[in-house]
Amino acid sequence: MSDQNPLFIPGPTNIPDRLRNAMHIQTRDHRAPDFVETFAPVLEDTKKVFGTTAGTVITFPASGTGGWEAAVCNTLSPGDKVLVARYGMFSHRWIDLCERHGLDVQIIECPWGAGAPADRFESALSADSGHEIKAVLVTHNETATGVKSDIAAVRAAMDAASHPAMLFVDCVSSLASMPFEMDAWGVDIAVSGSQKGFMLATGMAILGVSPKALDAMQTAKLPRTFFDFRDMMGANASGGFPYTPPLQLIYGMRESLKMLFEEGLDNVYARHHRLAEGVRRAVGAWGLELVAKSPDLYSDTVSAIYVPDGFDSNALTDQAFNQYGVSFGIGLGEMNGRAFRIGHLGSLTDVMVLSGLATIEMAMADLDYGVELGSGVAAAQEYLRAGNSASVKSAA
Repeated sequence: MSDQNPLFIPGPTNIPDRLRNAMHIQTRDHRAPDFVETFAPVLEDTKKVFGTTAGTVITFPASGTGGWEAAVCNTLSPGDKVLVARYGMFSHRWIDLCERHGLDVQIIECPWGAGAPADRFESALSADSGHEIKAVLVTHNETATGVKSDIAAVRAAMDAASHPAMLFVDCVSSLASMPFEMDAWGVDIAVSGSQKGFMLATGMAILGVSPKALDAMQTAKLPRTFFDFRDMMGANASGGFPYTPPLQLIYGMRESLKMLFEEGLDNVYARHHRLAEGVRRAVGAWGLELVAKSPDLYSDTVSAIYVPDGFDSNALTDQAFNQYGVSFGIGLGEMNGRAFRIGHLGSLTDVMVLSGLATIEMAMADLDYGVELGSGVAAAQEYLRAGNSASVKSAA
């Protein structure tokens, strides 16, 4: 029965039955006319989630890491300089990917729990009078620390420095869960995946690519074959794929977009904020602290929570899984053993989140954390009740 318990990791997320059924299809001919009728609207409708009308949506059979690689190898050349801030595990991994591709990576070191430092980006770009920096890479939502960065502020810093660098954004754990405005924020490549806000299985990298990034593709010299934008766009133009596509995920994506639009994207974002705030109220009632250093940085998809001194966060997540059959996020990188994570994105409701809070409370009680059973749940209940009561009165 344990497979009925929801996951509280920041991805892959819970897959609704509606989407599992949509992906449960027999093999079909991906060169037949009916595949074109399915795939072309998926690409067009996904643009709405990215917040772009000018951009092009390109997908690959891969995870978000494949999307990072596609972004880099289609637009840059060996030895090109890129500017990145390291403030969590996923910004660190993007740095590692760039270094392995022979790029000159200029790193701004930041404490974990901080966000993208727009002011330091501006200083670095202003100092780059020769415009050697070709791209600025930013992680919108750092899942290791539960930090959301201000992408609009980064774009404003780039504009203030009058720098022509491209802006690449990892929005893997934010897209379809929190507002994202690719055009308004001047993002040149946004990288996401199927397994988080879209509530699907892992296996599809999803990118939004600006006209400026497509222009850069013409002179980029890094090698690419599987991840070549040109091959994919050429096949997509006639509704096809340059090689065998992840057919089940594409059918799932079509249904996922229907679900998101039926709920309404603004309502999706409001739901995620409500659930996240309920979790944050519980954390406060437990007397624990978030890794994110200030409220403006709080993520609406994942909360990273410090355990008290003398406790091991891995023992806590193990206890929740082994005793109660529920998964929570472990601490990654510098947070290993120091913090656990509660994912609150994708297919989740108020009641499901309350069950997760009750479960982690029991695990903390088992390990003598000194947390009063029910304290966090009650704090979240009070917040969620108030929000739902207001919604009911408004609807009436």
